[in-house]
Amino acid sequence: MKNIVIFSDRDNTQLNEILSKNEEYDVRTKSLEEVKDAQKFNPSALVFNCSIEKLKDISMVTKLPAPALIVAEKFNDDIIFRGDSYDYVTTPIDEKELNLRLKNLLKIKELKETINQVSTTDALTGLHNRKFLHERLEAEISRSKRYDTKLSCLLLDIDFFKVVNDMYGYDWGDVLLKKIAEMLKGFIRKEDILTRYGDEEFIVLLPNTPEENAFLFAERFRREIEKMEFIPAGEEERHPITISGGIASYPFLQNVEEDANTLIRYAEHALYNAKKRGKNKIVMFSQINIEY
Repeated sequence: MKNIVIFSDRDNTQLNEILSKNEEYDVRTKSLEEVKDAQKFNPSALVFNCSIEKLKDISMVTKLPAPALIVAEKFNDDIIFRGDSYDYVTTPIDEKELNLRLKNLLKIKELKETINQVSTTDALTGLHNRKFLHERLEAEISRSKRYDTKLSCLLLDIDFFKVVNDMYGYDWGDVLLKKIAEMLKGFIRKEDILTRYGDEEFIVLLPNTPEENAFLFAERFRREIEKMEFIPAGEEERHPITISGGIASYPFLQNVEEDANTLIRYAEHALYNAKKRGKNKIVMFSQINIEY
């Protein structure tokens, strides 16, 4: 079901009659003053039925959360909305043209969402990728700063992953990556952000989580990996698998620039330290001494 929200200060009888014929549409009408809260209606598309003057006012102050179809007496190139795509139909309304233009806007929206999903998803594991991580990380740091909460970054690396690829082939390396990705999905909370960060590396962002709690989460997962059954084809016994992890948390104790790159860099330092200590370990950045 697609949510079509009409914002109007006019009679909408004809618009409602036309749009309600489509069983895929859930049509509702709101006042122009409610445009600022358009996102909360979870719209698939917006329809504006108002004067050109009102549209100018809206376009100057409002970023639209969905594509918009403008119903107006005439086209006006001066009106440029911020946000998603938009189109016009002129009055008197032609039903066929209205449906076609709205259908095209919805199709464009679906294509954009598909492209965005493909560009931010790791093809092998189905997890978010590095591009998505960097898009979200700055926002999560800003949220942590605004609400004075902790944000932890856990960087995990599969120990001796090259050995798996060399001994059993890259196909079995892929099987292992997908298995660990699925296990991580089962461990995280709804609000956590899980990404495949490198070939055999994963990052879990843990909002509202101090370093010590992130450590407990990571230790639980590390022990679960130790017990994991990984038996490549042709083998009689499972191949032992372990992981190492590094944790860093925001806000930082050090007087450094507070940004996403610093958070990841600290987690990388902690992971490197875990590897130096013999692997199959989780290390918090606060546990190691680094000169700045």
